Amino acid sequence: MKQPADWIDPFAHADGPPPRTLFAFVKWALSGAWRIVLAGSLLAVCVGTVEVAAAMVLGLVVDAALAAETSVFAESTWTLLGALAFFVALRPAAYVASTYFNTIVIQPNVFNLVLSRLNRYTIGQASTFFDNDFAGRIAQKEMQTARALTDVVVEMVTSILVALASFIGAILLIGTIDPRIAAGLLIWFIGYVLMIRHYMPRIRKTSKARAGARAQVTGQIVDTVTNIKTVKLFAHADHEDRAALDAMATFRDRTLSYGRVATAFRFWLVMLAGVLPVFMVGGALMLWSTGGLSAGDIAATGAVALRLAQMIGWVSHTLMALYSNVGETEDGMRTLTPRYTLLDAEDATDLEVTGGEVAIEDVTFRYGHDIGGIEDIDLTIAPGEKLAVVGASGAGKSTLVALLLRMYDAEDGRIRIDGQDIAQVTQESLRRRIGMVTQETAMFNRSAMENIRYGDPGATEDQVIEAARKAEAHDFITRMQDHEGRKGYDAHLGERGVKLSGGQRQRIALARAILKDAPILVLDEATSALDSEVEAQIQSALERVMEGKTVLAIAHRLSTIAHMDRIVVMDEGRIAEIGTHDALLAKGGLYARYWSRQSGGFISTRAAAE
Repeated sequence: MKQPADWIDPFAHADGPPPRTLFAFVKWALSGAWRIVLAGSLLAVCVGTVEVAAAMVLGLVVDAALAAETSVFAESTWTLLGALAFFVALRPAAYVASTYFNTIVIQPNVFNLVLSRLNRYTIGQASTFFDNDFAGRIAQKEMQTARALTDVVVEMVTSILVALASFIGAILLIGTIDPRIAAGLLIWFIGYVLMIRHYMPRIRKTSKARAGARAQVTGQIVDTVTNIKTVKLFAHADHEDRAALDAMATFRDRTLSYGRVATAFRFWLVMLAGVLPVFMVGGALMLWSTGGLSAGDIAATGAVALRLAQMIGWVSHTLMALYSNVGETEDGMRTLTPRYTLLDAEDATDLEVTGGEVAIEDVTFRYGHDIGGIEDIDLTIAPGEKLAVVGASGAGKSTLVALLLRMYDAEDGRIRIDGQDIAQVTQESLRRRIGMVTQETAMFNRSAMENIRYGDPGATEDQVIEAARKAEAHDFITRMQDHEGRKGYDAHLGERGVKLSGGQRQRIALARAILKDAPILVLDEATSALDSEVEAQIQSALERVMEGKTVLAIAHRLSTIAHMDRIVVMDEGRIAEIGTHDALLAKGGLYARYWSRQSGGFISTRAAAE
């Protein structure tokens, strides 16, 4: 039998993408948890009902106590006191049950449910989504939206529904005492609702603006901290400080706008709360003076009035928080719910690689512009062939790799792997079958073991160590120690691998690729961060990795690709030359000119001056 804390699955998948309208988004985010939320709502209604019922019993007790004949009171005392004790016991019991339900069943599970769904959807976005925003701002929006929506649910269940049940119950109870007082209470309640209708949209709007400004501050600070070495190298601490202060100033202005609206709301709230007990008790006393009400009626009316006046304060504070959280939720939705720009086909299948042939058929991609990218690329890489791509910066080499990995869809033409159009297979299966070693190798702030195992999460410890040995990484890993005393493969590498040299990061990446053992391998300036001595040490490891695989290698240092089966020279997005190293040198074209400017793979002083 499930424990109450497990009644909601906090990591359940949602159906489809998140909607872009508020109520539809809330429905999507809480799908699978609605029955539990409704059960919590019923408990809240019970708490509110008990509040009013206790006041009703108090009035009955007072009437009995003031009965003209003491025998009448004696006969009914035990019944009334028993009823009063029942409600006094029921009220805390209902409150405790409601509190338990919210703090144990709803709050922790709803937060993780919403956050896991937002994070899962965000991870599925195309790389361009992350290129256009701060990483810290995106993370802030995920946390902000999950927290805000969780608070909305909890506030509704713990406060708003309790108060609503109390108000409705109060009107009904006062109606049984005297309809005129009930009518007055109803008029007061309508005025209260109108005030809320006036102020809450303004609170929602200013809160939304404040949340956006807060996320901008977070994004700016995280961006600076992430690139702190660049900041220091260029001595731009003052520049970054000014940028952060500008963002903070905007956040301050937004907070002040929110505060002005909140202050005005609180002023009118205090006025209304002060009027209610005077209005209700004064009306009851007037009716009592004409013989229209009993003393018990006055006691019940007074108890209700005082309780509602007390409740107005925290309910209105809760309403402010509620609308603030609605504003923050809408702000997060605007950032986190754009539709995917790169989707799997409806009938997409998993890519099956039998030989590893890559056919690039008349592919054009210009990033939606007239310049840049590649045009009319027609190229076939045979199974097991080692193909290098060279060219000046901006020639289209990286675009070609991005299209092969389907980071973008080709504007014209198509790419096939073993006869399968990559646009018709799932993106995950495509990228699982392509290994990648890049110039800018990404590292997680996790252990060396976890970073290498990223190539194959199911790999054993021995397999990880063997991959590290093949990549010439084992020796320096065993000598590592982080600031918390963890050593060797357990040592953490720091954010983005900052504790490693460029060569060490490349060897970790190579070990990761060895462990992945994908049939197609892409080397994007894989040895550019290595000096000649280190490059020579791992060249044999690269050769072992490339054995039996289809390889696409991008390089500026031509000596590293001279042994490839074929070399493609790109210029301004087109294939300018193609052939072996010797054939291209004999041709005396663009490749021969590049080669003449390099000596042993290094740019000469004269060429650099040119």
